[in-house]
Amino acid sequence: MVGGGIGGFIGEAHRMAARLDGKFELVAGALSSDPERARQSAARCFIAPDRSYGDYREMAAAEAARPDGIEAVSVVTPNFSHHAITSAFLERGIAVICDKPLATSLADAQDLVARAAEAQRLLGVTYNYSGYPMIRHARGLIAEGGIGQVRQVQVEFALGWLSVPLEQEGVKQAWRTDPASAGPSGVVADIGTHAYHLLRFVTGLEVQTLAADLSTMVAGRKLEDNANILLRFKDGARGMLWASMVAAGESVGFRLRVYGETGHIAWDEAFPDQLHLRLLDGTDQTLHRGGKLSPLAKSATRLVSGLPEGFIEAFANLYGDYAEQIIARREKRAPDPLSLLAPTGADGVDALAFVEAVLQSGRANGSWVALG
Repeated sequence: MVGGGIGGFIGEAHRMAARLDGKFELVAGALSSDPERARQSAARCFIAPDRSYGDYREMAAAEAARPDGIEAVSVVTPNFSHHAITSAFLERGIAVICDKPLATSLADAQDLVARAAEAQRLLGVTYNYSGYPMIRHARGLIAEGGIGQVRQVQVEFALGWLSVPLEQEGVKQAWRTDPASAGPSGVVADIGTHAYHLLRFVTGLEVQTLAADLSTMVAGRKLEDNANILLRFKDGARGMLWASMVAAGESVGFRLRVYGETGHIAWDEAFPDQLHLRLLDGTDQTLHRGGKLSPLAKSATRLVSGLPEGFIEAFANLYGDYAEQIIARREKRAPDPLSLLAPTGADGVDALAFVEAVLQSGRANGSWVALG
C-alpha cells in the first residue's frame, strides 16, 4: 500500500476491505511521506521493518526485485500523486488498485490505461459503491428490461461536512479543497464521479451532452463545493446529477432513482440492503439483500437476509473481484465473468472525461458540452 498511514480514513477502509475475504495479505508499504509516521503505521499494520519504505519509488523497485514481492499495490494518496505512483508500479509489472479519481486529468488517466495494457497488469479504480449487492441486482434488473427502456435518471451525492471552512482549521481531509492536492475539481472529482459511475454502472447509459451549474458556496474556497448537472443520454433519456459537500446536516446522502417505461427502482445508501421496485401494474416491492435475487447480487453477498452488510463489505467485493482477476492471470485461466464487474482504468478514464466536460460547461456558464 502507498499512503494510508495512521490517522487517515480511506487507507483503513481499503485495508479492511482487502482483508475481509482473506484474499489479500498486506506485506509492504510506503504509508507516509513522513518517515516516523510511516514507521509507526507499518508497525501498527504488522508490516516487517524491512518492507516499510520511505517512498513509493523505493518500494516499487525493491518489491519488484524480491522473489516474494507484491503482486498488487493499493494507491490511497491525494489525487495529484496517483499518476506518478501508479506509473511506477505498472512499469515494474505490479498490478494497481487506485483510489478514485484515477488521475487529475483525462490525458493522465488515458496514459495509465495505456501503461496497464502494455504491462498486461490489472488497473482497478475503487468506485466502491458498485460493490453493493442491491446495486448489482439493479444493474441486472434494468439490463433484463425489468422497468422497460430507461427514460430518466436522478442521482445525488450530498454531504455537509464542508458547509463551514474547515480548510482554515487544519482539518486533514481539507486537502480536497486545495487544487495543489485535489487537482482542478473539488466536489465533482471527489464524489460527483461516484454518482456518475453509479448511474453508468446501473443503467449502462452513455452521456452525450451535459450542462453544469458549478458553485463555491463557502467564501474563500478555491474549488467548487456544489454541482447541479443536467444530462442527455445517447438513447434520448434524460438525467440530473447533484453533488454537494455543503448540504448542511447531510451525512449519508447518496441516492439513485431510475425511471423506465413501465416502472422505476430507487436505492438509498442509508439503507443499502434494500432496493425499491414500483411498476405500472401495481407491483410495489422492497427487495432485500440475501433474498431471491440475481446471480450478480448473490455473488456479492456473504450473510443471510436479516443480517446487515454495508460499506466495507461492498468495498471488499471489489477487492475480491480484483483478487480473482490477479489469481486467474497467475493460473493462466479466464477469470470468473462476474469479477469483471469491478471498475477498471477504463472507468477511471470515463470519469475524468466527465469531470473535464463538467468543468468546461461550468466555465461557460452552464452551456451544453459534448462528452467524448
